[in-house]
Amino acid sequence: MGELYRGEPTETTAKLRDKLMVKPPLLAVVGDFVAANVIAAGLFPDIVVVDNKTLRVQIKPVVHGLKEVKVPNEAATINAKAWLALRTAVTLKRRVAVVVEGEEDLLVLPLLAEMPLGSVIAYGQPHEGLVAVTVSEERRDWARGFLNRMEMKRQ
Repeated sequence: MGELYRGEPTETTAKLRDKLMVKPPLLAVVGDFVAANVIAAGLFPDIVVVDNKTLRVQIKPVVHGLKEVKVPNEAATINAKAWLALRTAVTLKRRVAVVVEGEEDLLVLPLLAEMPLGSVIAYGQPHEGLVAVTVSEERRDWARGFLNRMEMKRQ
């Protein structure tokens, strides 16, 4: 969806830092490994979305000092509570960690749909590097279209 920065975390976070030279309205990071490396690089995301797992293996929480909101989100789904938490985080424009009980991978999509134009979302591409997406009208429309085509699961 965005630019793939290949390499080790120090290289990918340096490239992300360069991208952020023009300060975006918001910076969101999805994924524990990326979040840990972005924070360690001294970048301070407004929204961090984690599930306390890396490559499906449980890890120690990487988010400290942020207001945490816990939400459910099963694998391969986008839970309404998770989406609402992301929408609220975008609206409040405060540093917040959305801690997912389940899996956070698809939550990049509602972030693309909700974040202001020019915002940046970073997420991991396993065994490759970091992807940085700048929210544009085109990417927002694509995300909204994709989300509208997803099948609704009855509770």
